Amino acid sequence: MIPAPERIDRFADLFEAIVSNVETVIQGKREIIELIAMSLMAEGHVLIEDVPGVGKTLLAKSLARSLDCRFHRVQFTPDLLPSDITGVSIWDRAKTEFIFKPGAIFANIVLGDEINRAGPKTQAALLEAMEELQVTVDGVTRPLPPPFMVIATQNPLEHEGTYPLPESQLDRFMMRLVVGYPTHGKEIQMLETHGTHSSFDDLKPMATAEDVREMSEIARNIHVAGSLKGYIVDVVEATRRHGELLLGASPRAALHLQRVARVRAAMQRRDFATPDDIKELARPVLEHRMVLRPEALMHGTTIAEVIDSVLRHVRVPGR
Repeated sequence: MIPAPERIDRFADLFEAIVSNVETVIQGKREIIELIAMSLMAEGHVLIEDVPGVGKTLLAKSLARSLDCRFHRVQFTPDLLPSDITGVSIWDRAKTEFIFKPGAIFANIVLGDEINRAGPKTQAALLEAMEELQVTVDGVTRPLPPPFMVIATQNPLEHEGTYPLPESQLDRFMMRLVVGYPTHGKEIQMLETHGTHSSFDDLKPMATAEDVREMSEIARNIHVAGSLKGYIVDVVEATRRHGELLLGASPRAALHLQRVARVRAAMQRRDFATPDDIKELARPVLEHRMVLRPEALMHGTTIAEVIDSVLRHVRVPGR
């Protein structure tokens, strides 16, 4: 059932309040903040590929505080074990029974820092929890607290001693984003305020976990016309046929694109998604799922250029 206009207005007002609140700490990065918040409302996860020191951890902490949500940060290292992520059962001699000690995954927003530094088995423990929204330890399945979102980071410039995520694991992330360096003016402002009062300390919650669950429910009911669903599939199929790609976008990519397009529509006070939503979101949703052919790489072609080409050539419904 399509949400009532007042519910969509509430969604848009809350979304704006959350983004503006985070922006008081992470200045000049509104688009990135919006995309991460959109992924959360669309019940997805985000991979941030960027160099150290650009504010990835602070961004995740600020979002969690703005939502009054539980936040955990996990530093991925080669010696990190799957049980550090999922939890472990410990024998309690006083009670003569096993007591479950929850792992770092039991939070609303989990920051997996430098995910490519841990071994494949530990990566899999996190990524399986992302997909199933639950963990199984010693034969007992435990659901993760909703809302649940993983923000994983990796440094694209470091390859020594890392375990790159395979395409099948990358596909589980709704978006891949790059935070980027601050502008010249923002960096000067950062130097002037460093060591004085932190704006993060003043951050107050703008919403609750229950609000996020309600917003996700509103977004799920935003209307997507049959012709727009056809457009999404046409775009995804075009990537699979593209001559410069070794690997195109998966069916999961189409699902993610539809889900986040619904959020963007609600954010703009609409009860229906449009082709423009798909065009605006295509790059962050599709880019990390595709692999260029070696000859395309040699010619300097980028995946972003391929996506732009696909969007130019796929017929837009109603035009």
